[in-house]
Amino acid sequence: MLTDEQYMQRALELAIQAEGDTSPNPMVGCVIVADDGSIVGEGYHHKAGQPHAEVNALAEAKNLAQGATAYVTLEPCAHYGRTGPCCVALARAGIRKVVCACMDPNPKVAGQGLEYLRLQGIEVESGVCEQEALRLNERFFTWITQQRPFITLKYAMTLDGKIATETGDSKWITGEEARTYAHRLRKQHDAVLVGIGTVLEDDPELTTRLVRGKNPVRVVLDSSLRISLMATVLNPVAETIIFAGEDADVVKGEALAALPNVEVVRLPLDGGRLPIAQVVQKLAERGLTSLLVEGGSAVHGAFFDAGLADRVCAFIAPKLIGGAQALPPVGGVGADLVETGWQLESIEFTQLGSDLLVTGLVPEYAKLPLTKEETSSN
Repeated sequence: MLTDEQYMQRALELAIQAEGDTSPNPMVGCVIVADDGSIVGEGYHHKAGQPHAEVNALAEAKNLAQGATAYVTLEPCAHYGRTGPCCVALARAGIRKVVCACMDPNPKVAGQGLEYLRLQGIEVESGVCEQEALRLNERFFTWITQQRPFITLKYAMTLDGKIATETGDSKWITGEEARTYAHRLRKQHDAVLVGIGTVLEDDPELTTRLVRGKNPVRVVLDSSLRISLMATVLNPVAETIIFAGEDADVVKGEALAALPNVEVVRLPLDGGRLPIAQVVQKLAERGLTSLLVEGGSAVHGAFFDAGLADRVCAFIAPKLIGGAQALPPVGGVGADLVETGWQLESIEFTQLGSDLLVTGLVPEYAKLPLTKEETSSN
């Protein structure tokens, strides 16, 4: 017999196999265990609109689900959508006990799944491997509770805190393993955002070409529509949204919008810059549940000043390039005092070749604008 934690770890391993494929739904895994401790069914949610983890696990377990225990990484759903409620499926299959890692904050569930199971006489337990489950679906939980995308700030910098030399050269700061991991981050998020400076300097494609998975929606902040019609980010392999000022070149805006998979969204500028909060709101209105910000110094600074970030992913290379004018990863207004800067929580360290990934969550108290004026960026 394995422990509850070991069975749940297996369910978490199953869930993450669908990383980047389930949005706007969460990643969920399920393991069904017979009384003798043997695993008789496994399943995970593959894609939105397809059967949920519990249904897939029950299909594999068949009659062996009778009297068994189901380990699920998220509270079983209790509502009818494109699929039926999983709590009902578990009860009908004769499951004796349900162990879930964490509750579902979706108002359509929010405890109702477990309550239904209890009313059917099924034993219920929650909180097993809860922190791992919360980490797994942090993007989904933010989308549900805050009605905006989960925002990750990502950058690669040298050991002396530079993202480019004084001449603007930035290829390549990190090695191949770190760059591949960065593409995995793109796969995890619904959208990836850069500023026009990055487009003009690096001409990125912003796809997941180094890993298998869907391409994110590409977002470019370009208040004056300086982007070239031949920019790689405009190729039709993925959708691209360009945010521009209301008075930016009308003819060029029409030419851009005529390209396949390209949309131009105009916003009123604030001091000549695009308002970050409104950009995020527009992305939320399009149902984009997570956003990876790969901007340069100015764009990262704008998100920092607005308090609009949930996680920071910093790739650190063991090299120094110096230069008083070389760009730091986060510009903008910044904090007046060290103590008012962001002290990340739940820190994780991962070595990727010779590089180091440091990632952590931005605490809730830090998610406040540093200035009274609405923060913005080109």
